[in-house]
Amino acid sequence: MTMPNTVVPFPPKSEDETPGNFEKIWGKKVKGHGYAAIPSIMIRAQHRLGINTTQFSILIQLLEYLRTPGRDPFPTKQQLADRIGIKSSTVKANMQALEKAGFIEREQHRTAVGDWGANTYRLDGLIAKIKALEPDFTREREEKEEARKKAETPRGKRTKTKG
Repeated sequence: MTMPNTVVPFPPKSEDETPGNFEKIWGKKVKGHGYAAIPSIMIRAQHRLGINTTQFSILIQLLEYLRTPGRDPFPTKQQLADRIGIKSSTVKANMQALEKAGFIEREQHRTAVGDWGANTYRLDGLIAKIKALEPDFTREREEKEEARKKAETPRGKRTKTKG
């Protein structure tokens, strides 16, 4: 007596799947190299966050290394310097400023032979600061939507608002 086959095969992958917006803009080959999740709030609030362009670039680079929750990025200062096109000492000075401002937290590691190895960078401070700005951006979006509705509604049909 033979046993019935209870294995259900995966459905075949469709060749004509509609690409997402990222792939539509950048193409499949670029997408194949990966991409980083950068919150728009961070980009739009750079000045409000009080970070200069070098510090912003460093944070973007660290976010590119952050791929898995709970696994903090650990690039060397030289790797960051090479990617951005600045000196390692410039990275170090700006990292210290980011740490002092509470955007990052640095954890030093020793190698198996006792030398200092690459640091791990926690981005909890950056994440908290971006989350704290979110209500401002929600309020801004709601105000813009209200203004748009008001502009689209004829004068005689507008609802009265207090204020």
